[in-house]
Amino acid sequence: MENESKEVYFVFMNFDPEYERLRADRSKEGSNALNAYLTKKHDKLLAKHFRANTYIKRSSLAIIDGFPVELTEHQANILRSANEVRLVEKNQELS
Repeated sequence: MENESKEVYFVFMNFDPEYERLRADRSKEGSNALNAYLTKKHDKLLAKHFRANTYIKRSSLAIIDGFPVELTEHQANILRSANEVRLVEKNQELS
Protein backbone atom coordinates (compact mmCIF):
# COMPACT_ATOMS: atom_id res chain seq x y z
CA MET A 1 0.00 0.00 0.00
CA GLU A 2 2.92 2.37 0.63
CA ASN A 3 3.69 2.34 -3.11
CA GLU A 4 0.21 3.41 -4.20
CA SER A 5 0.29 6.56 -6.25
CA LYS A 6 -1.09 9.72 -4.73
CA GLU A 7 -3.57 12.01 -6.41
CA VAL A 8 -5.19 15.26 -5.39
CA TYR A 9 -8.52 14.97 -3.62
CA PHE A 10 -10.72 17.77 -2.32
CA VAL A 11 -12.09 17.20 1.16
CA PHE A 12 -15.23 19.12 2.17
CA MET A 13 -16.21 19.25 5.83
CA ASN A 14 -19.63 18.89 7.47
CA PHE A 15 -21.46 21.86 8.99
CA ASP A 16 -19.46 23.46 11.80
CA PRO A 17 -21.08 26.27 13.83
CA GLU A 18 -17.66 27.61 14.90
CA TYR A 19 -16.64 27.93 11.25
CA GLU A 20 -19.88 29.81 10.51
CA ARG A 21 -19.32 32.13 13.48
CA LEU A 22 -15.75 32.92 12.49
CA ARG A 23 -16.66 33.36 8.82
CA ALA A 24 -19.22 36.02 9.73
CA ASP A 25 -16.46 38.28 11.10
CA ARG A 26 -15.20 40.16 8.03
CA SER A 27 -12.41 42.02 9.83
CA LYS A 28 -8.73 41.27 9.24
CA GLU A 29 -8.52 39.75 12.74
CA GLY A 30 -11.59 37.63 11.98
CA SER A 31 -10.05 36.42 8.74
CA ASN A 32 -6.82 35.51 10.51
CA ALA A 33 -8.76 33.67 13.24
CA LEU A 34 -10.76 31.74 10.63
CA ASN A 35 -7.63 30.73 8.71
CA ALA A 36 -5.88 29.59 11.90
CA TYR A 37 -8.96 27.64 13.04
CA LEU A 38 -9.37 25.84 9.71
CA THR A 39 -5.68 25.03 9.34
CA LYS A 40 -5.65 23.46 12.80
CA LYS A 41 -8.97 21.65 12.23
CA HIS A 42 -7.92 20.19 8.87
CA ASP A 43 -4.43 19.23 10.10
CA LYS A 44 -5.96 17.55 13.16
CA LEU A 45 -8.34 15.50 10.98
CA LEU A 46 -5.49 14.24 8.80
CA ALA A 47 -3.24 13.50 11.79
CA LYS A 48 -6.07 11.54 13.43
CA HIS A 49 -6.37 9.18 10.46
CA PHE A 50 -2.88 8.97 8.92
CA ARG A 51 0.80 8.82 9.86
CA ALA A 52 2.88 11.92 9.19
CA ASN A 53 4.44 12.16 5.72
CA THR A 54 1.87 9.82 4.12
CA TYR A 55 -0.13 12.73 2.66
CA ILE A 56 0.47 16.29 1.50
CA LYS A 57 -2.11 18.90 2.43
CA ARG A 58 -1.87 21.76 -0.02
CA SER A 59 -3.90 24.43 1.79
CA SER A 60 -7.05 25.14 3.78
CA LEU A 61 -9.87 26.87 1.92
CA ALA A 62 -11.82 29.25 4.14
CA ILE A 63 -14.60 29.95 1.67
CA ILE A 64 -15.82 26.33 1.70
CA ASP A 65 -14.32 24.74 4.83
CA GLY A 66 -12.36 22.25 2.82
CA PHE A 67 -8.89 21.48 1.55
CA PRO A 68 -6.99 19.83 -1.30
CA VAL A 69 -4.69 17.00 -0.26
CA GLU A 70 -2.53 14.44 -2.03
CA LEU A 71 -3.68 10.97 -0.95
CA THR A 72 -3.84 7.40 -2.11
CA GLU A 73 -7.25 6.04 -3.07
CA HIS A 74 -7.24 3.96 0.12
CA GLN A 75 -6.64 7.07 2.25
CA ALA A 76 -9.43 8.92 0.42
CA ASN A 77 -11.80 6.08 1.27
CA ILE A 78 -10.82 6.32 4.94
CA LEU A 79 -11.64 10.04 4.96
CA ARG A 80 -14.97 9.38 3.23
CA SER A 81 -16.05 7.43 6.32
CA ALA A 82 -14.93 10.11 8.83
CA ASN A 83 -17.80 11.76 10.73
CA GLU A 84 -16.41 15.26 10.18
CA VAL A 85 -16.24 14.87 6.39
CA ARG A 86 -19.15 15.58 4.04
CA LEU A 87 -17.46 14.72 0.74
CA VAL A 88 -14.13 13.59 -0.69
CA GLU A 89 -13.81 14.14 -4.41
CA LYS A 90 -10.90 13.30 -6.70
CA ASN A 91 -9.57 16.30 -8.64
CA GLN A 92 -10.64 16.17 -12.27
CA GLU A 93 -8.00 17.68 -14.53
CA LEU A 94 -9.48 19.46 -17.54
CA SER A 95 -7.58 19.12 -20.78
